[in-house]
Amino acid sequence: MNKLFLLGRLTRDPEVRYTQTSNIMVANFSLAVNRPVKEEKKADFINIVSWGKIAEFVNKYFKKGQQIVVEGRIQTRNYENSEGKKIYVTEVIAERVYFADSKKDNTEFENTFGVNLSESAEEAMDLPF
Repeated sequence: MNKLFLLGRLTRDPEVRYTQTSNIMVANFSLAVNRPVKEEKKADFINIVSWGKIAEFVNKYFKKGQQIVVEGRIQTRNYENSEGKKIYVTEVIAERVYFADSKKDNTEFENTFGVNLSESAEEAMDLPF
């Protein structure tokens, strides 16, 4: 079984592109996920890829610093770079994404970015995923 849940903060705004052949939106972002270490705080920075409607949602509602939950799976791939070296990539494919900030955090987010997350969440419930 390949299923995971991650709770973390976006390290940057999502980067969006479209596939060349079918013009499907792809959003890439990185999530800082704290490790459960008692002595000192450490975090892992995990690359996330979202496709289609999920990518549209991520692009529209998520910004740097926001806390979210990603439900997905790990995927590996490899390719050959321009120097002929084989590159291996491990990333998370987002199957669902959720808001995780508190209402207080959402108010700070609204003041900073001008986006009302509660309205966005209601609007997002109509999306088919």
